[in-house]
Amino acid sequence: MNIDFHTHGKLAKYLAFSPAYTDWLFGEAASAGLDAICLTEHFNTLGFDQVYADIAARFPREGDAFNVNGLLVFPGMEVDVAESGHTLVLGTMEEILDFNRALEPHKAKGSFLPLAELAEEVRRRGLFFGAAHPFRVPGHIPEQPREALAAFQFVDLNGKDLAHDFEGTIAKTYAFAQELGVPVVSGSDTHQAFQYGCAVTVMGERVTTVAGLRAQVLSGNYRISYASDLAFKVKTAGMLKRALKEIDRLGGDYVQTLIAGAE
Repeated sequence: MNIDFHTHGKLAKYLAFSPAYTDWLFGEAASAGLDAICLTEHFNTLGFDQVYADIAARFPREGDAFNVNGLLVFPGMEVDVAESGHTLVLGTMEEILDFNRALEPHKAKGSFLPLAELAEEVRRRGLFFGAAHPFRVPGHIPEQPREALAAFQFVDLNGKDLAHDFEGTIAKTYAFAQELGVPVVSGSDTHQAFQYGCAVTVMGERVTTVAGLRAQVLSGNYRISYASDLAFKVKTAGMLKRALKEIDRLGGDYVQTLIAGAE
């Protein structure tokens, strides 16, 4: 099962949720050879709950995931911490939505939870917890106390960082994971379609539950595959994102522009 552990369903946090844009993303993910994605939308994105409400209303549930025309979509979110840095949380839709509501007082910059407090809450809720792109500036995840870092169950080997420094990112990420005694999985971190497939976690079995994902990852029953054009995928995706945001800034409909261009 080819899976991407770090993806987004919106172009940007401040933009309204667009089902058409998200549908386009999911279709492109499948076209890129992915069988599954973890939808780790930013916890403080505009309309976070609308994303899952729309998916749940239109697509059948299969285990903890939603089957979007053959693509398994596992619920999750990306959560900022006070020390500067990002984390990934995976769970059922109900668990993710409940946790997102509980984090409401901590969604604005300046009010993010410290890693230790977030980690304790994740432990209490029994969610699957990972360190997102731990070495991306200006994050400070690796510098945090060992007792807080001990909550992480995996580390994200991030496509954006691989594109900027492939060998260095691999070396630092695996060294950090080894220090914590946890596995490494890959995530594209895409907000647009061209980045899908840049770094793929190839799991030994098809699973439909978060417990199954956790078991496969912790047992090491997977490998990570890199696209030969990884850097080009990331660069192109970044250019697309900037262009679409500029269309929106100028008052245009970036979604219709994108969909019309794909027809």
